[in-house]
Amino acid sequence: MENGSQKWRFQGNKRLNSTSAISLRGIIDMLIGNLSTDDPRPIIPLGNGDPSQFPCFRTSTTAEEAIVDALHSTKHNGYAPAAGVPSARRAIANYLNRDLPYKLSPNDVYLTSGCIQAIEVALAAITNPGANILLPRPSFTFYESRAAYENLQIRHFDLLPDKGWEVDVDAVQALVDENTVAMVIINPGNPCGNVYSYDHLKLVAETARKLGILVIADEVYSHLTFGSTPFVPMGVFGSIVPVLSLGSISKRWVVPGWRLGWIAITDPNGILQKTGIVESITGYCNITTDAATFVQGAVLQILENTKDEFFSKLIETLKEAAEKCVDGIKEVPCLTFPSKPEGSMFVLVKLNVSLLEDIGDDLEFCMKLAKEEKVIIVPAGMAFGMKNWVRITFACEISAVEEGLRRIKAFYQRHAKKQ
Repeated sequence: MENGSQKWRFQGNKRLNSTSAISLRGIIDMLIGNLSTDDPRPIIPLGNGDPSQFPCFRTSTTAEEAIVDALHSTKHNGYAPAAGVPSARRAIANYLNRDLPYKLSPNDVYLTSGCIQAIEVALAAITNPGANILLPRPSFTFYESRAAYENLQIRHFDLLPDKGWEVDVDAVQALVDENTVAMVIINPGNPCGNVYSYDHLKLVAETARKLGILVIADEVYSHLTFGSTPFVPMGVFGSIVPVLSLGSISKRWVVPGWRLGWIAITDPNGILQKTGIVESITGYCNITTDAATFVQGAVLQILENTKDEFFSKLIETLKEAAEKCVDGIKEVPCLTFPSKPEGSMFVLVKLNVSLLEDIGDDLEFCMKLAKEEKVIIVPAGMAFGMKNWVRITFACEISAVEEGLRRIKAFYQRHAKKQ
């Protein structure tokens, strides 16, 4: 009570404060909060990868029409089953089967509210007291924050920048103990823009099998590749090691706000069923929210009827934007990258602070860049555990990419150490 006669018995959950502090949303909001209100120039958003705001990345008309048809049918206004609408599960299984040497059934697919919730479900399903998980460094921030919230101990293995951000397999083997349950790979890579070869993925699968751990394969950027290495799903190696394959329509169809993702049990030997992981996934789906039913109702039409021309145009646009981004980075002496991006929507860039007069690290670089130039890029030290690196997205209008890099160059010239 306000008069001090009684104490309130409730208080906020401090775990939520600490785990959300390492979220990408929190970091972006912090940078936006540092923007100058006196600068009339438009913001250049090279931080978060949401290309849907740009006309050149509009989704397919097929996808839009599918949503309209699903709404007008009035068949998709009610609650969905916990694991998803059966026709949508079947459609996604058939979609994934195009790239697999064996066939998934609809029962192997669990629908989620975007790939974010797929991560949440997957980590909850494998968590037991004392368990630990191997996360790549760098990796998508949500794995870090969600694992921390689940009290799932985190151990990091490094990705090797000089080898196309491949997994350091020796490091993985050195980290594992009797409490290690899984490792995460992200392919195509966020934040690195890498794409793993068939041979490297097979090596990862064989290593995980030897160690007795499952693989969580985040493939939300599947098929968004524009280099020499084609996309290979980790599920191809499901007969070697059990895989939880995570995906969504968010990236390939440029509709992150539609929030339809999935977990696919790519495990033809049934190991995840025998060990209770499938039952745990089912159980978690019973106590969490569902993906929107009308989007589930539209997904069959989206997956089956989108023309190849849409995907080809999307890839060409990403490729051209990536090349402009790389060209612009080369003009800024304090920025270098170990390899050109070949997929996803990002490139991870090394920041040489020794060339700068009054900037001590990547966070200070990004904060001052936002204030002075209204350009948002992500400090990788705070976001991805890579001090003095930054992540830049090229999933924007090409003119915005070029303007953003021009402003970064001007920023460097003002802050460069005098010779």
